[in-house]
Amino acid sequence: MSIRALSIAAGSVLLAACAQIPNGPSVAVMPPPGKPFDLFVADDQLCRNYATQAIGGTNASQAAAASAVSSAAIGTALGAAVGLASGGGSGAGTGAAIGAVAGTAVGLGQADVSRAGTQRRYDIAYQQCMYSRGNLLPGQSASAYRAAPPPPPPPPPQ
Repeated sequence: MSIRALSIAAGSVLLAACAQIPNGPSVAVMPPPGKPFDLFVADDQLCRNYATQAIGGTNASQAAAASAVSSAAIGTALGAAVGLASGGGSGAGTGAAIGAVAGTAVGLGQADVSRAGTQRRYDIAYQQCMYSRGNLLPGQSASAYRAAPPPPPPPPPQ
C-alpha cells in the first residue's frame, strides 16, 4: 500500500508541473467606439509586455508553474518526514506515504494562492496600461475615441 500512496504523490507533483495557467490578462478590456482595431491590438501587446515587466519579468504562467513545483516538492518532503516520524514501527512506510500525499495537497494549495496573486498583479498592471491608452475597462462608460489633435503650425518667420 505504501508504494501505491507514494505513486499517487509522485503523480500529483508531475501534474502540478504540467498545469497550464492563462498566459495573459484575465480581464476584458474593450476599445472605445471609433478607435481603429489595429491601434487597439498594438495597445494590447504593449500593455501585455508592460504587465509582464511589472510582475518581475516572467509571465504569470512561468511564475505559477515554478511556484507549483517548488511548493508541491517542499510539501511532499515535509509531509513524508512528518508521516514517517508519526508512523513509527511497522507502519512507518505507510505513514510516510500518507504524509507525502497530504504534503503534496497542501503544497499545491499554496501554489494556487501564489498563482492567483501573480495573476491579480498582472491584471492590475495590464488594466492601468490599457486605461492610460484610452481603452475601456469593465464597467466604464463608452465615450467616443478622439485622436490627438495635430500640433499647431509653427509661428511665421520674422
